[in-house]
Amino acid sequence: MQQTQGETTREAGRERLVGIVLMCGAVLLFSVLDGTAKYLSRELPTPQIVWARYFANVLLVLAVLNPWTRPGVARARKPMLQVVRSCLLLGSTALNFLAVRYLQLAETITITFMTPLLVALLALPILGERIGPRRLAAIVVGFAGVLLVARPGVGGIHPAALFSVAGCVCYAFYGILTRMLATHDKAETTLVYSGLAGVVLLTPLLPLFWVQPPTALAWALMLSMGVYASVGHYLLILAHQRAPAAILSPFMYTQLVWMIGIGYFVFGDLPDRWTLAGGLVVAGSGLYLLSAERSRR
Repeated sequence: MQQTQGETTREAGRERLVGIVLMCGAVLLFSVLDGTAKYLSRELPTPQIVWARYFANVLLVLAVLNPWTRPGVARARKPMLQVVRSCLLLGSTALNFLAVRYLQLAETITITFMTPLLVALLALPILGERIGPRRLAAIVVGFAGVLLVARPGVGGIHPAALFSVAGCVCYAFYGILTRMLATHDKAETTLVYSGLAGVVLLTPLLPLFWVQPPTALAWALMLSMGVYASVGHYLLILAHQRAPAAILSPFMYTQLVWMIGIGYFVFGDLPDRWTLAGGLVVAGSGLYLLSAERSRR
């Protein structure tokens, strides 16, 4: 009996380790996605890059899930929520890609780290979840960390940081709707709807922003973004199937390391001490929120 229990414990440990590795792989792919968008912004307008990201993503998702032979996968119980969620994801992506055009990758990801703080703040009025004084203090400290990065009014970073902040707000509402839809629709259904707004809304506008034919390298990079996004989200799903969110979530902050590395080796950027300090403050606040949530449960 003890041996069986020990084997079960070891198996659970291995599953959690695999989940952590998958989580780290997912955030690496998301980092490469942002780095690719920044590289393409040197020669292509942002709407064209955003459209390519969603077009390639939707093609891959439809090829894998194939809603024509599995019509049930595209049948949503809350279609309007799915549409709104998809539009929020499009807004978040477009604003983030605008931000990385002007900011260092380390700066954008540090600001993006405030998304869990926004979700915790919005959970009270939308989901009715209680926010205690300690969690509220952690949220305030996290926002102070973002201000430390942006330093508004004191010679801080480019005003494009506002795009990143607005993108975080969109992504926070997107996260709230994802949690709401989880009780109504399957994960595959939500995945099918995720990228549709980007294709449906941007494709008719292609003639307005398709200023020049992309080079062969640009085409390859544009298509690769859909692969990074699709595979990254798939790894995220696999990770959460193997380990609890409370264990996986801290590893999302490893994305700061990837972003600094890509920013340095590809673009020659190094974050200043304010960005690093702000990143540590925001990450610390997020980790405290995760710890508090785990203890509460």
